[in-house]
Amino acid sequence: MKRRTFLNGLAGFAAVPFLPAAHAATEGGTTTMIDKLELSDDEWKKRLTADQYRILRREGTEAPFTSPLNDEKRAGTYHCAGCDLPLFTSDMKFDSGTGWPSFYTHLPDAFGTKRDFKLLWPRTEYHCARCGGHHGHVFNDGPPPTGERWCNNGLALRFEPAAG
Repeated sequence: MKRRTFLNGLAGFAAVPFLPAAHAATEGGTTTMIDKLELSDDEWKKRLTADQYRILRREGTEAPFTSPLNDEKRAGTYHCAGCDLPLFTSDMKFDSGTGWPSFYTHLPDAFGTKRDFKLLWPRTEYHCARCGGHHGHVFNDGPPPTGERWCNNGLALRFEPAAG
C-alpha cells in the first residue's frame, strides 16, 4: 500500500462522526434515560469560560499540571462542567503522574467514545453522554482493576465534595 493511500484512509476514519454510548442508565432495577443537552454555539459560549469552551466544544487540551483538580484528594463526585452530569467518584481517581486528573473507570453510561487520529496514531477520545462535551482520552496504562487511564481535562470537570 502506498503511503498516501494509507494516510488518506486514516483521514477518512478521523471523519467518522461521534457515536455516543447508550443513554439508558439502570438504577435499582429500573431504566432511566439520560436527557441530552443540546445548545447553540452562542449558548455554550455564554455558559462556559473561554478555556472550557475550547476544551469541551472544540476538543482542546489544557496544559498539564495546571488543574487544581489534579491534586484534589477529598471524597466527592466529579461532574461534567458543561452539563453537570456525574462522571467519576473520588474512589475512581488515581495519581497518574501525567499532569491531568486520571481515573481508572467512570460511572455507568457517562461517556461515548470515538477514535481520534489527530496525532496520527489512533487514540480513544471520550465525550459526555449528555452534552457531548470533550473530556479527554482513555489509555490502557492504568492501575488494576481495569488497567485503564481515563485522562481528563480538569477544566472539563466540576468537583462536588461529599456531604458531611
